[in-house]
Amino acid sequence: MNFEYVFDKLNNYKANLYKEWLLTNGLGGYAGSTVIGAHMRTHQGYLIASLRPPVDRYLVFSKTNERLVCGSRIYDLTTAQHKGPYTSEFNQGNMHLKLFKYDGTITYIYEAGGMRLTKTISLVYGKNQCVIAYTLENNGPAAGVVITPLMNFREHGQHMTVDDLRWELPEEVFQEVRDEASGNIGFFYKPVGHSNVRISLMSAGCEMVKRNNIYDENMELQFELDNEADGLDCHLKPYDFVMEVEAGGVSRCSFVCTVDVRENVGKKRGAFEKLPAIEKDTAFIEIEKAKKRVADLIERAEFSEEDELAQLLTVAADQFIVDRRSTGQKTIMAGYPWFTDWGRDTMISFTGLCLETGRFEDAKSILLSFSKYIKNGLVPNMFPDDGKDPLYNTADASLWYFYAVYNYLKYVDTDEAWKFVEEEIYPGLQEIMGAYRKGTLFSIGMDDDALMRAGSGLDQVTWMDVRINDEVVTPRHGKPVEINALWYNALMTMEEISRGIARRTHNKPENYLAYAGGCSQLAMWVKEAFNEEFWYEEGGYLYDVVGDDFKDASLRPNQIFAVSLPFTMLDPAKEKSVVQVVKDRLYVGVGLRSLDVDDPQYVGVYQGALEKRDHAYHQGTAWGFLLGAFIESYLKVGGGSPQSIEEAKAFFEPVEKHLVQNCIGSISEIFDGDEPHPGRGCYAQAWSVGEVLRAYALLKSE
Repeated sequence: MNFEYVFDKLNNYKANLYKEWLLTNGLGGYAGSTVIGAHMRTHQGYLIASLRPPVDRYLVFSKTNERLVCGSRIYDLTTAQHKGPYTSEFNQGNMHLKLFKYDGTITYIYEAGGMRLTKTISLVYGKNQCVIAYTLENNGPAAGVVITPLMNFREHGQHMTVDDLRWELPEEVFQEVRDEASGNIGFFYKPVGHSNVRISLMSAGCEMVKRNNIYDENMELQFELDNEADGLDCHLKPYDFVMEVEAGGVSRCSFVCTVDVRENVGKKRGAFEKLPAIEKDTAFIEIEKAKKRVADLIERAEFSEEDELAQLLTVAADQFIVDRRSTGQKTIMAGYPWFTDWGRDTMISFTGLCLETGRFEDAKSILLSFSKYIKNGLVPNMFPDDGKDPLYNTADASLWYFYAVYNYLKYVDTDEAWKFVEEEIYPGLQEIMGAYRKGTLFSIGMDDDALMRAGSGLDQVTWMDVRINDEVVTPRHGKPVEINALWYNALMTMEEISRGIARRTHNKPENYLAYAGGCSQLAMWVKEAFNEEFWYEEGGYLYDVVGDDFKDASLRPNQIFAVSLPFTMLDPAKEKSVVQVVKDRLYVGVGLRSLDVDDPQYVGVYQGALEKRDHAYHQGTAWGFLLGAFIESYLKVGGGSPQSIEEAKAFFEPVEKHLVQNCIGSISEIFDGDEPHPGRGCYAQAWSVGEVLRAYALLKSE
């Protein structure tokens, strides 16, 4: 396995501050910071735990700071930014940082005063638990390292003040643990407002000393400042941990931070589990397990051992597939750090994340999970982070669901898979079909010409869905181009699945064949109307939205799906024209712009206060997930020629460069439409990773 990223030029604080890393735990919880060890956004810490997977996410363990001590010499390895009385103040422990490595775990290596400190961080899969392994190698006289954990308890998108901490985590909530039998030392605490939650930090191989100065005040988070927010946070540091090393010796220690949630049993509260008992090697063992898991993921995906990009994207894909407690099934997190599971994003990313990586049982679980929440013919748009009922304000998630089911059967073409779809999924598909034909919520329904209309008033039901109070930024009410491309694809998919079931079932196959015939006839009408209504002859591309009295010729990327989907309606000449226009005017290397630069509404930079960003979100900002459909379309119109394949290979070069520029090893949600197209939004996005991986696999199969 070649999967590994190493950085060794780390002494420049500002040049490396925006290079982030991400670890996840399969529950919606995560960890993250930067390659130099300084936090730069609110959503960073060594353990952001999901109290109700995959939601209710709280920062509990921010980070650790270290100081190497040899006699009277102290080498402070702390790397952080704080607000000072006049200007920002910097701790630049990164001047001693010699190496950062990401290999499914995170390693920092520091050197100072003849000492070498290796710090490796990992999350335990399936648990709200973080481990840190320290190794201190000493080439000089007796010395030691002082390790200071920074603790907290806040929602992962919020921040803390000292007053907030004094209320939620007063000093008296911290309980010491000093177990002479096991050698474990540490502490635990239960937040005042969440007495059913217990956070513990246990260590082995250290001594623990209570601190007098327990507040880390006014940590300044540069990303938040960039977006015109306060950008200040505070943490608690109640204890120091000291590990000593002999002259010429080597010492090791382990830290384990765990979040336990006590469930209510009837009217009674349940009991917390016993505090973890650990040894010096505990963290080292868990880190090796994490690396083994990464190796297993890569092996299951069956990409070539030399294919580093495929390996990397396979590991990135794993970060989004998580458990949802409410359904007992798997789901897909749309993006880190702040999104949860969105229906649209799940169905688009599904093929790349699950099927290309050989995770067929997870794929089955996800399809089943969403099938249980179909309501009024709609697949949920999103499951909110606060655990409330799903939201259904989307016209395309249900249609993308057909695409996901179609690909599932394409990749898992077994009798068992077909039986699963027939019994568990097909009734939901029929419900969607019926609702879309008759009409359902949010003005979604088939018009007299068999095309699909969607949205009205303040509803935003396509993926371009920003609304600022009563301002609809991208009003696409009427018949959006991608909704109708998806509608045709869904009809043809339903025909094919119905015929496939008829061939395999003894349960009245004539009913499935009759249903297939109806879908086929309706699809013919859709195709005829689509070609008549949507082709913009003057521009050589498709209208973005068609209404009763207008046709929107804004050049947007939505039309690319009319070429890329399994079943499409355009003739080869029109498909080629669409792809060429999109390539010439919307493609920017890391994605497709959401609007042509020549449009007067174009906004090229996504930065600043939220309202500024919302006005740019779909008005020029480039989107990474659109690369999948674009590259597939490019290969399609190229007819598999050697030239088109070589040209398509070049599309992955900007992506490979991006993999070391923002979140190491993952792909951002969005990018500035203007050069140099830095990553914005979520630093790791499911459909960006899934669609790039799917397109890359297409290229490998050509």
